Amino acid sequence: MTRLSGSGDDQSSGPGDDPLSVALEVADAVDGLANLWSVAAQGASLRLSPHQLRALRILESEPGLNLTTLAEHMEIGPPTASRLCDRLEAAGLLERLLHPHRRREVQLVLTGRGRHVLDEVDARRSQALAAVLAAMEPGERAALSGGLRAFLTAQSDSGKETDDGGRGGR
Repeated sequence: MTRLSGSGDDQSSGPGDDPLSVALEVADAVDGLANLWSVAAQGASLRLSPHQLRALRILESEPGLNLTTLAEHMEIGPPTASRLCDRLEAAGLLERLLHPHRRREVQLVLTGRGRHVLDEVDARRSQALAAVLAAMEPGERAALSGGLRAFLTAQSDSGKETDDGGRGGR
């Protein structure tokens, strides 16, 4: 499927390519970015699986979730989420705290070390991505940035159309 780095017929023929051809090129770029993202994260002082990183990210954005809600966000079963949290807690990255108003509920909260690890992963990923972007010409970086903004806008607009039952009203 490598269309961005191939030669001859696999190369893009211009900005008017059909959406499927562009989708294949984007898929290749996403694979490359995912690999860069993963390799950069694995270079952090504490190596975490993508699943563990995802759990920490969710808890970073929604502190105090309970185990059931974390499992729902991650689309995994509560027993799997519990084992995941056991490992993260043993590593000192999260702690389980009693809910202040509901005695039976336990909240999951990042520790200072958990935040530090996420900051380190973010910094390593940003550095790796910046190194790749630095190898591009300024005009290419600007085009990529504009294209990504357009993609996010189109994705957002597409989601709005889906939310209203496909009627197209916004």
